Amino acid sequence: MSGDKNANWTKVKAVFIVSSGNFLEMYDFMVFGYYAKAIGKAFFPAVNPAASLLLAFMTFGAGFLMRPVGAVVLGSYIDRHGRRKGLLLTLALMGVGTLAIAGMPTYAQIGLVAPLLVLLGRLIQGMSAGVEVGGASVYLSEVATEGRRGFYVAWQSASQQVAVIFAALVGLLLNLLMPSGTMETWGWRIPFVVGSLLLPFLLLVRRALKETEAFEHSTSRPDLRASLNAILANSGVVLLGMGMAVMTTVFFYMLTAYTPTYGTSVLNLSPAQSMLVTLIVGTTNFVLLPVMGALSDRIGRTPQLIACSLLAALVGYPALQWMVAAPSFERLVVADLLLAAIYAGYNGALVVHLTEIMPANVRTTGFALAYSLATAIFGGFTPALSTYLIEATGDKGAPGLWLSGAGLMSLFAVFAIARIKPAKRPVATMAM
Repeated sequence: MSGDKNANWTKVKAVFIVSSGNFLEMYDFMVFGYYAKAIGKAFFPAVNPAASLLLAFMTFGAGFLMRPVGAVVLGSYIDRHGRRKGLLLTLALMGVGTLAIAGMPTYAQIGLVAPLLVLLGRLIQGMSAGVEVGGASVYLSEVATEGRRGFYVAWQSASQQVAVIFAALVGLLLNLLMPSGTMETWGWRIPFVVGSLLLPFLLLVRRALKETEAFEHSTSRPDLRASLNAILANSGVVLLGMGMAVMTTVFFYMLTAYTPTYGTSVLNLSPAQSMLVTLIVGTTNFVLLPVMGALSDRIGRTPQLIACSLLAALVGYPALQWMVAAPSFERLVVADLLLAAIYAGYNGALVVHLTEIMPANVRTTGFALAYSLATAIFGGFTPALSTYLIEATGDKGAPGLWLSGAGLMSLFAVFAIARIKPAKRPVATMAM
């Protein structure tokens, strides 16, 4: 009995350590999205405020273009040298990108160099983030108790919601303590400084990670060339994995990175109200994601993925149309909570499913590449595309078309992957 308790405690500690680093990765991404309007004014000044905001969101999205590079290069490093070493490296790279943005002089101070260096910081962050989700998810899947893999892996996604909650709390506090003019001038830097101050502690915590038994017992340690060959040989699975990840990345960045700006710039809510909605959504998802991961352990990944992606396709656009018909704080809360529940149900099954369908010897690289491609091509540009759709159509609910379309794309991918590589039904268990 004592041995079982020690083993369980070791696994709980591993979940916390892995998730804490993943928290910083998502926190840094979130605060850029939250303060895109102020960042646009500081580094991308334009006569048209919409153009300035769009440039900021394009820079936000550009970081995602480096994710596939990070997925392949750093994913191969992790598959060859170990999960622990890779997770330390990704966290350090994320810190470099955060520091670069936190202390960057504005366009007015150093001219064109400022936006170029901000872009460079985003690219470094993107490279790190390209493999962070995959590395953390694979680590958790390999230390999970049999029959509870979905529950364990869901904590990776839940840690991202902690980042959303923390970033929203920091934003709420700053908006209460500082005038809006101060926030747009220099106050937006404070959340980036907070993230930078957390880095030494998180690096120290992550150093305590132990390597997974699955990796230590593995006889296959492919180098970059071998990893690329294995990925090419399994390109169908990787591309379908990307298709499945489209919905979760689009919904995530719509509900988190874009909501504060959407609430203030489009719905004319106060910054505090928009941040409060984000806080409510993050808290809800933090609770729902492990529950939905556990549910996928009970009923299987595929049925849950089909049900949630179908709901997304049917509900995305109508939900936003209902919200913008009479814009209010209450309607934004209701619409976002509905979309958040659909997202949590889908993500709770998706992330663990991706770890299960990838070849074992390139599990991290395959997962990270599929997920990062979905983020780079679809999810990461959700704020920019949403801004463009509203400007082009004059329809404030137009981003809902993107949500419904993402649900439809992922629905097709789920059906396709089930046909070519049917997943094994997870072992049922009542324990959580």
